[in-house]
Amino acid sequence: MLIRRPPDIPSSEITPESVYLDRRGFIVAATAAAAGLALPRLAQALGPRSAGDDELTPYDDVTTYNNYYEFGTDKADPSRNATAFRTRPWTVEIAGEVAKPARYDLDDLLRPVKVEERVYRMRCVEAWSMVIPWMGFPLRDLIDRVQPTSRARYVEFTTLLDRDQMPGQRRDVLPWPYVEGLRMDEARHPLTILATGLYGKPLPNQNGAPLRLVVPWKYGFKGCKAIVRIRFTEQRPETTWNVVASNEYGFYANVNPEVDHPRWSQARERRIGEFRRRPTLPFNGYADQVASLYAGLDLRRNF
Repeated sequence: MLIRRPPDIPSSEITPESVYLDRRGFIVAATAAAAGLALPRLAQALGPRSAGDDELTPYDDVTTYNNYYEFGTDKADPSRNATAFRTRPWTVEIAGEVAKPARYDLDDLLRPVKVEERVYRMRCVEAWSMVIPWMGFPLRDLIDRVQPTSRARYVEFTTLLDRDQMPGQRRDVLPWPYVEGLRMDEARHPLTILATGLYGKPLPNQNGAPLRLVVPWKYGFKGCKAIVRIRFTEQRPETTWNVVASNEYGFYANVNPEVDHPRWSQARERRIGEFRRRPTLPFNGYADQVASLYAGLDLRRNF
């Protein structure tokens, strides 16, 4: 099955690392063999270029400065503690209000999809940001394959629970496993992707391998990592951070510079690798594409 890129999303070209990816690693990241994506074509897409202010965050920063409490609460903990994390074999359960519930082997789940490059600005609720060249595919393509019923209004995502592999889960810093969710129209929006890699390489363990959610107009905590379950439901899911601190972490988590975190301002942000702070953009700069999803919704109360 060939999945075409929606026409309203411009293609972004990506700057590669100094040491270019090897063929086998690339195939794992992009599932190119299944998708029919030729290496020369991708190499051209990965040619050096940056667009305006959105210079890519260096690979080393992207992979060593992470929020991933399953591997520790310090930003450097995930890169140190996730090195032995096993991502194969891996299964993803599709459950709930859906015509085709099943437990899928991840490789079978990925085989029909076409992975493509998406350079997205990513904004953390702690007021830092990155620009990351993700490898991924639209979530809505998976949704179409499993055929949600008319009762499905939300999509819930659950991270692996494995205290042996994830040392952070041995502490009660959060209720485990980690759960996030989207409205169906958010999940089906063409900007929403499931990522399998970054910088043309397989997704590093500390960045959510082997499968993570990326929703670029929302704060980063919406990006559920190491996904093992995708459930379609009529009721809004109880998401982890919203349950733990509902006054700080709203269900929607749309980037809104006018709604401060109770302990700091969200009006400005610091791009990792820079010293200066820049104004935070509404919807993280994707307002033209996504603001219509929230027409009539009070975004100060529904934050």
